[in-house]
Amino acid sequence: MEKLFGKRRSVIGVVHLLPLPGAPRYSSMEAVRRRALQDALALQNGGVDALLFENYGDLPFYPGRVEPHVVACMCSVIEEVRREVSLPFGVNVLRNDAISALAVAFATGGRFVRVNVHAGVRVAGEGVLTGRAHETLRYRALLGSSTWILADISVKHSAPLAEVSLEEEIEANVQRGGADAIIITGRRSGEAPEPEMVRRAAELASVPVVVGSGVSPENVQELLEHADACIVGSWFRGGSLKQPVNEHLVRELMRVVEGLR
Repeated sequence: MEKLFGKRRSVIGVVHLLPLPGAPRYSSMEAVRRRALQDALALQNGGVDALLFENYGDLPFYPGRVEPHVVACMCSVIEEVRREVSLPFGVNVLRNDAISALAVAFATGGRFVRVNVHAGVRVAGEGVLTGRAHETLRYRALLGSSTWILADISVKHSAPLAEVSLEEEIEANVQRGGADAIIITGRRSGEAPEPEMVRRAAELASVPVVVGSGVSPENVQELLEHADACIVGSWFRGGSLKQPVNEHLVRELMRVVEGLR
């Protein structure tokens, strides 16, 4: 993670975009841009090391490829935020569109993408999510991109189609799937993974391990004992993803992380 963000035990703050055009709760692009910039500035001022842009407001999510206007709108919003925010960033196109995430990252200068199901199969509210590592890596090569792929292992809000061990999932995503880092989450947003699972993942993986949910000042020390980075969304919003980022909560978590560094 130091290679990407210049810091040990990196903290990635999530910019949850308001609903984009076509989504059931869409209001206006002006509102999307305003909230994205507000959240990004609060995260930067609070001291995080990087950002992750997600089309979180687009519920219910497409299970696969999103419409072209989603890609265009995400590029437009990210470019506007970049004019005032200098942090490195990544992209996640929900629910599982790695190709579009790579395209947005390539066009805007993103350093990484998050892929919920990179290898294997998971069952979620959107239906069956199928990993397409073969397409994702070939598309990245086609672009000539160095964008990192951060792949979720047993991603939140989903269940396995067939039981597989942690070791098997890591092997499928890293050794055979070519992921540059793996993400370990709890069962749902705001829920942390078991510290033992993080420790075991770090032991098994040959790539960096990122905690992807449930991080707070109370558990960040234990979780970052074995993880290289964490992605934080819920805590920075007081537990409600509908709320804007609270800069005071960002500073509170970052004070603990700075002590660990």
